Amino acid sequence: NAAHRAVADLQRVGSVSWVVTQNIDGLHQAGGSPPDTVLELHGTVHRTRCMHCGDQRPMDETLERVRAGEEEPPCLVCGGILKSATISFGQSLDPDVLDKAAMVCAATPLLIVIGSTLGVYPAAGLVPLAVRNGATLVIVNDQPTDYDDIAQVVLREPIGEVVPAFATSND
Repeated sequence: NAAHRAVADLQRVGSVSWVVTQNIDGLHQAGGSPPDTVLELHGTVHRTRCMHCGDQRPMDETLERVRAGEEEPPCLVCGGILKSATISFGQSLDPDVLDKAAMVCAATPLLIVIGSTLGVYPAAGLVPLAVRNGATLVIVNDQPTDYDDIAQVVLREPIGEVVPAFATSND
């Protein structure tokens, strides 16, 4: 949507370096954010991951195997069970992705939180980490969050209008 495209525009002009997201839909990349700058804390539906060896492949590759007649295609590396490369209930986040997100948030001078209630941990814990390290916090969300009181700016406007305005004002 317009907000995803606006974030990508902000990346193109150098105002935004990283996107840290709990979404699994790949819409940041579809909106134009470079894939290597998007940290997907909860994984992605666009890949499969073997539950045994961890091998990852494009979801389309696995779906093509299903269309070709394999009811439950096994991992091509070890024969293990494949699932979407998303974090399931009770599963831990990928520690490498979480560590990278913590590094990014600890080093950022500006953290813009868009469309999050900031109620899901450990991701919500990245916000106070950024603020403790000197980041200015801007929250754009239609509902109050637990971190509104430490934000320098809180906007309760539609994301599809506010975020594109950031990009326009940056031209």
